Amino acid sequence: MNALKLLKNDHRTVEALFKQFEKAGDKAFKEKQEIARKIVKELSIHAAIEEQLLYPAARAQDERLEDQVLEALEEHHVAKWTLNEIDRMSPEDERFDAKVTVLIESIRHHVKEEEGELFPKLERLMGKAQLEALGAALEQAKAIAPTHPHPMSPDTPPGNVISDALAKIIDMGRDAAREVGRRAGKVATQVMNRAKNPRGTVKASGGTAKRAVPTKRAAAARRGTRRTSAAR
Repeated sequence: MNALKLLKNDHRTVEALFKQFEKAGDKAFKEKQEIARKIVKELSIHAAIEEQLLYPAARAQDERLEDQVLEALEEHHVAKWTLNEIDRMSPEDERFDAKVTVLIESIRHHVKEEEGELFPKLERLMGKAQLEALGAALEQAKAIAPTHPHPMSPDTPPGNVISDALAKIIDMGRDAAREVGRRAGKVATQVMNRAKNPRGTVKASGGTAKRAVPTKRAAAARRGTRRTSAAR
């Protein structure tokens, strides 16, 4: 895939998540947390592959793009600190929504500059084959890119390539632990819900409890017990 098309697709994916977050209700804490986690993951991967491949390629094509690349790196740096804070916050924190809103505004500005200025210049400077080769490299880099922000790690080659590979391993462990915690919480909720219902009752579709209907085998067993007692 053409590198610029791949990156634009990433931008559209993130913008869709931004709109979902903006439409979520004030008290939709669980929904906002899930959307925020997706935003953190998508932007962490996207920033990593741009820093590893796109920006070095741009600087190599034309030294006049250096200032624009350096500005983009600084915007990434600020965004990663914000993402790092969001990643560790509860959606019920009074500053959670404000922090995500500021992130959205800064990323939209960043995307507008990339798609309006940097990408058209690269399209003129790089041929079709070169852009497709870069796109293939970006696609491969996604598989080993970190899924959480690491704002203190290097953001230029070769340091970022090594640190991103190590960060990916750390992030896999963090994601696995988070998933275990999520499942454990779900199981605990199910156990608590069962404990709240009296034994021998089932919940009706309308939310009220009804007595469980005895099975045929259980009913027959009870009839047999009654006959035995009567015979005695």
